[in-house]
Amino acid sequence: MKILIIEDQDGLRETMRESLTKERFVVECASNYKEGLLKINDYDYDCILLDIMLPGGSGLDLLREIKELRKADSVIIISAKDSIDDKVLGLNLGADDYLAKPFHLAELNARVKSVIRRKQNNGDVQVVVGNLKINPDKRTVFVDDREIVLNRKEYDLLYYFMSNPGRLIGKTALAEFVWGDNIDQADNFDFIYSQVKNLRKKLKDAGAQPEIKAVYGFGYKMLMAE
Repeated sequence: MKILIIEDQDGLRETMRESLTKERFVVECASNYKEGLLKINDYDYDCILLDIMLPGGSGLDLLREIKELRKADSVIIISAKDSIDDKVLGLNLGADDYLAKPFHLAELNARVKSVIRRKQNNGDVQVVVGNLKINPDKRTVFVDDREIVLNRKEYDLLYYFMSNPGRLIGKTALAEFVWGDNIDQADNFDFIYSQVKNLRKKLKDAGAQPEIKAVYGFGYKMLMAE
């Protein structure tokens, strides 16, 4: 799952990034209004952590932009401005939650997981495709209630495929989801190929009904086995 932090305080932004990375999220960051706007326009995120007071503009204007673009990204406003007016305005504009500074990292992590859970799968914690089931909170995977063991990247890829069943997904989109801001690593595409190959074998060996099919020259698609 992919998170965007838009926060101008370097120390806080890095602390948040480290905490969420430990929770196995892919985390990208922006330090001002312009950087945040570029990322919002170019990419999709499971959750955006949005400060109100930003160099170059207001986080509330970024929130308006997200809604005008009809983005499905969950948004948590994070701001030292703990006035009721800011909170009500942000929520009325479509924010999913509001967290006032200072806050505990444990609460931040819990709020992020909560809004993602509510937004995806109609609030259901589990993601199910055929006889294949993922529990994102515990990062566990089951085929017919038998657990299969995946490494971290295999799990991240499977989660992305299961969140987009039947959709043709290019290698670049997969690399962006798995690496975020570190997509410029030279061997990303070769690594993606290797990880998808291993994942396909594990799913087949476990008897999973969904399968990841390669579409030559384009990418991959998760479909039910014929």
